[in-house]
Amino acid sequence: MADLIHRQLSYKLNGIFYNIQNSLGKELKEKQYADALELSFKKDKIKYLREIEVPIDFAGGKITGNRIDFIVENKLTIDVKSKKYITKEDFRQMKRYLKVTNLKLGIIVNFRGDSVKIKRVINSEGKQKIDSH
Repeated sequence: MADLIHRQLSYKLNGIFYNIQNSLGKELKEKQYADALELSFKKDKIKYLREIEVPIDFAGGKITGNRIDFIVENKLTIDVKSKKYITKEDFRQMKRYLKVTNLKLGIIVNFRGDSVKIKRVINSEGKQKIDSH
């Protein structure tokens, strides 16, 4: 258990996810759940960036198209979903986000089911934290 990546932050986030679904139910849109997450982060004084475009460097230029829902505490990414199932494409997308941010942990959270579904995705080559500039 000691090697769980970002254990305390993950537990805190899980509590927030469950609180949101218990309060709001399973019928909202992704943006509405993301808005609720943002309000919760502000209330709990959790540092975050929302809807960040993270480009890929290629051949001296930038390739865009990676818009990440949240980067939390410069440590992990969160992808908010409101759909029937988390798919393989959702995992591929999170892997791409982890690669471009070079972070170690991503969380896919789906609010649509009877219970919130939380999937942790690990980037074995990533860093624990984004270096501050």
